[in-house]
Amino acid sequence: MTSNRHSRTDGDAVLDAARDCVLAVGVRRTTLTDVARRAGVSRMTLYRRWPDVRTLVGDLMTREWVAVATAAMPSPGGLLESLVSGVRTFRQHPLLRKIIEVDPELLLPYMLDRRGASQDALLGLLIPAIEAGHADGSIRPGHPVRQARALLLILQSYALSLQTMADETDPDLTADAFYGELRHVLERTLSP
Repeated sequence: MTSNRHSRTDGDAVLDAARDCVLAVGVRRTTLTDVARRAGVSRMTLYRRWPDVRTLVGDLMTREWVAVATAAMPSPGGLLESLVSGVRTFRQHPLLRKIIEVDPELLLPYMLDRRGASQDALLGLLIPAIEAGHADGSIRPGHPVRQARALLLILQSYALSLQTMADETDPDLTADAFYGELRHVLERTLSP
């Protein structure tokens, strides 16, 4: 039991160190050696679990994104407000900002080719929330997996591309105005 708790602590320390390295220099300039040094573990400890920096950063992104989504999900305002709040928080996340700024190509496979662990974990939060909405009548009936995937497509586009459409010099096109539009889109999408 102690070794599992210890290895989890090592894993958390490694992910924390990886986050610090990526925030400092970006993904491309982060090395497993730098992460090991910062985490206070041997390189072999890292190589046993993560064969390369991209795999490590994938686990880091999953941890960070799921934490944001989990914190946003049980909102007093219901699912709709939780989703809008989650997108807003996600867009401001320092790790996402750094990746978009320095290493945006890292996100392309998850937008164009395949679902990643983060997306699967987010779907794992959305599907039960949608099923609960079906049960209480607050969400229109439908296939919960398909509805969750469609929602995730909408949320991802806002989270990753909002800056391409917003114009903070025009009060009608600010990010806040687009969050209002997202709220409206989600309400129309989910309403019974």
